[in-house]
Amino acid sequence: MEKDVIIACDFAGREEVMNFLRKFTDEKPFVKIGMELFYAGGPDIVREIKAMGHKIFLDLKLHDIPNTVKKAMSVLSALDIDMCNVHAAGTVAMMSAALEGLTRPDGSRPKLIAVTQLTSTDEERMRRELLINESLEETVLKYAENAKTAGLDGVVCSPLEAASVKNRCGKNFLAVTPGVRFAGGDVNDQKRVTTPAMAREIGSDYIVVGRPITQAENPLAAYRRCLNEFLEK
Repeated sequence: MEKDVIIACDFAGREEVMNFLRKFTDEKPFVKIGMELFYAGGPDIVREIKAMGHKIFLDLKLHDIPNTVKKAMSVLSALDIDMCNVHAAGTVAMMSAALEGLTRPDGSRPKLIAVTQLTSTDEERMRRELLINESLEETVLKYAENAKTAGLDGVVCSPLEAASVKNRCGKNFLAVTPGVRFAGGDVNDQKRVTTPAMAREIGSDYIVVGRPITQAENPLAAYRRCLNEFLEK
């Protein structure tokens, strides 16, 4: 199964992200465009980065009634992205509608994954603020099962939950894992984190890495280090 490092390009606008991507002259890394950059640059920033040769994970975490999500996904599918996501909390019906909207007339579509629980969420906060009384791991696994039932390709989960997701949903069900930091690095606002090498051993298919690369003194060297550790080059 394909494995890769996705760089989270959480920049405020076009100039910042282009200055960053110009550092990569020989590589064309897989990049994540999240809410901040998409809301600043809109569909045009997606088209421009795609035209540069990058694969794109459009990370907008759609969560609405099924019909609204279906229509939104049909618009996103036309952007020629490679991966996008919804919130698994939106129910199986919403995820199924998202998949339907994302699928083009010729049957092709980007990969579709679902967010289980954000890596900034811990079990105490989940119980106290969200009133979810099941364990964090069981909640993630149930959301993953729902995503598989809806026909999705995988989920976004912590690297710490990747192996359990694979055991529950099968080895071909994707585990896309943020919350990855180099050994000894700052975890910032993440609660459930691990290193690239540990993510590889646990079973992550894609790791999403932001600040350890984008804020590094030498982003290209940090990206290559991340690739080497995750892919064991």
